[in-house]
Amino acid sequence: MSRLLLVRHGQARAFEEDSDRLTDRGEEQSRRFGEWLARQGTRINEVRCGSLLRHRQTADQIGLAFPGLPTAVIDERWNEFDSTGVMAHVATQLALRDTRFAELLEASRAYRKTPEANRYFQRMFEVLMTRWTNGNIGSDQVESWAAFQSRVRAGLKEITEAAGDSRTVLVVASGGSIATAVQTVLRAADATALELNWRMRNTSLTEMLFSRGRVSLDLFNAVPHLTADEATYR
Repeated sequence: MSRLLLVRHGQARAFEEDSDRLTDRGEEQSRRFGEWLARQGTRINEVRCGSLLRHRQTADQIGLAFPGLPTAVIDERWNEFDSTGVMAHVATQLALRDTRFAELLEASRAYRKTPEANRYFQRMFEVLMTRWTNGNIGSDQVESWAAFQSRVRAGLKEITEAAGDSRTVLVVASGGSIATAVQTVLRAADATALELNWRMRNTSLTEMLFSRGRVSLDLFNAVPHLTADEATYR
């Protein structure tokens, strides 16, 4: 059997203008994961990561803590869905149609630079994502949820159906892409990916076993390298 190790990126700067980069804590989380992985004596045959800066920074920090780790190959199929585009285009459209959502959107903006930012953002974003992933609203300027899931599944399939036995592949990705991979392997409803994504911790490990196209989930959202106080979700 071969192993696929899916690692979510470290904590990023979610509520800053330049949000696609790690915080100091995110860098530390990533190094801690690399140290933990090295202690396991794991031999990694291949590393892939999405093209977003937070993915590449996470892979770099893991590599600093795990000497000899193969250089990461950039694979854009593991990128997160276009949350910036969804917020810029889909949210605007939905606010024009739904006064209750418009109130949630306004509250999330009003509290953006306060300690309550995450709570108000989450209330709004869950409603937005549910409507968008259900196909109730969209935009020609944003990759659809269906297209997003299709490219993630293509990346997963390429790894799990490649020739060779007893391989270990490490992929640094985002919560949405990892959740889609899990939902696909479990043959669960599409909505499951969204539910899993809400609970995904930064630098959490999700592990799958695969052989000749057959894939099973062995571990989900584990953070053995972090204490409870060090774990973050955004």
